[in-house]
Amino acid sequence: MIDNCGQAFYLNHMKIILAGYNLDSEVIEELKKNSPERQDITPETISAAYARISRDPRPVNELRAVARAEVERARRSNQSIIFKMGHHSVAEHAVFNFDLIGLSRLAIEEVEHFRLCSYTEKSQRYITLDGDYVLPEEIKQAGPKFEKVFTETIEAQNEAYRYFYGRLREHFFNKFEKQAANPKNQPILDGWAKEDARYVVSLATKGQLGLTANARNLELIIRRLAAKKNAELEELRRQLYDLAKKVAPSIILFTEASPYEAEMMANVSREAERLLAAEKMRAKQTGQSKPKEIELAEFSENGDELILAGLLFSTAGLSYQETLKKVGRFTHQQKLELAKKVFEHMEFYDVPPREFELAELTYDLIVSASCFAQLKRHRMMTLLTQPYDPALGVTIPPSIKEIKEQKKFIEIIKKTDKTWRALKNGVGPAADYILTNAHRRRVTVRANVRELYHLSRLREDATAQWEIRQVSARMSSLAKKVFPLTARLLGGKDSYPELYKKLFGQLPKMQPPSLFYE
Repeated sequence: MIDNCGQAFYLNHMKIILAGYNLDSEVIEELKKNSPERQDITPETISAAYARISRDPRPVNELRAVARAEVERARRSNQSIIFKMGHHSVAEHAVFNFDLIGLSRLAIEEVEHFRLCSYTEKSQRYITLDGDYVLPEEIKQAGPKFEKVFTETIEAQNEAYRYFYGRLREHFFNKFEKQAANPKNQPILDGWAKEDARYVVSLATKGQLGLTANARNLELIIRRLAAKKNAELEELRRQLYDLAKKVAPSIILFTEASPYEAEMMANVSREAERLLAAEKMRAKQTGQSKPKEIELAEFSENGDELILAGLLFSTAGLSYQETLKKVGRFTHQQKLELAKKVFEHMEFYDVPPREFELAELTYDLIVSASCFAQLKRHRMMTLLTQPYDPALGVTIPPSIKEIKEQKKFIEIIKKTDKTWRALKNGVGPAADYILTNAHRRRVTVRANVRELYHLSRLREDATAQWEIRQVSARMSSLAKKVFPLTARLLGGKDSYPELYKKLFGQLPKMQPPSLFYE
């Protein structure tokens, strides 16, 4: 039954209470303005109340009432529990929402590196860019010469974006004339023009996003940003900290970069340089072969058997070691039949069970910034990155070749590379702001098979951006070679019915939506 307030549900002795939920800050300020002054409008009281659950027998809703009535005591309790006792998990009950406006695409990549937060970002695929960009403080401080070459290059890139957008929009509407006749399809075609034109705009281009983070992860963001030697990230760190501290001073405590965070990777870099100096010299003398854009570097041996053994473990009452031995004695057909039981009732929106996390694959990729913008959203995978490197070349959208504008595209890239080299000598890493969405970086990706299914369904689908679609399709293809049983239904939503039919001889019940409206 529902109580008089409509907030609790009872079943036998069960009682569920909605303890709180997010409100827009402007609503909160309006409520505060029209109410008597009060101190308990803070997420700290929930953190303090939940922290007491383990040692206080009173019902949780009573603990919350006590915390609201004694805010300063609740704050002291939070500090004691987090700082002295080390129970940081209580800070996870306090949640913050931030509007991040006017950050560069380069800075956004650093923000979205943090796994356990939520992000929704302005998309360059769907929104026409208006030329706004960040002028890095490092370049301002370096003097007028560097600022001039930076801004001139940005303006040339933005002018090229506007030109390519117009040409590509006309191209896609002509190429898909039948689909364009339906007004509902026109935003799709227009979006294709935008997403390919954006390959020439810089990583200094301004974006915006919504960030949701609990206090524990917010503290981690603030502390990690403190270790970055970048003026834009330092300003972001300062503002995040000031805003959070004003609302909840007791649960954002460890905000300065530790020596470990500040120096560890620099120390590793110096040692790696020493250890690899001889190999680098030999490679320079002999000439390096062209690197592969996608390569399977490593994978779990007998990955199919690891996953199938996990399925037996979860259902057969045996130890995992025993199930591994038994699966190893199965025939190929027996293994296939067991795998098919997982897939039998799967629809395109379903995910495999956790047992599919037992087998992993590691990939070496070379991808553009445009592609990485999609890949980085899959942050439950292990993503290791190198800086963007003009020596790796650029990715040119096929549509640019279709309209025979490669020459103009390459001209912009050459101008960008020249500016980057000049800035690199003058301002160091801040030179990367001038690089475009077409420039590439090396990425190492480690994913279990379950996470690979998530990547594949979303990024191989016809609605996905073309480059990430190609990359994820190649990753799936390599996975199917080494895990032919458990990876066999990898594919985008649009291809799922045919994959299912190939395995079971019939189509699944649910059909994914089509790309175009009829």
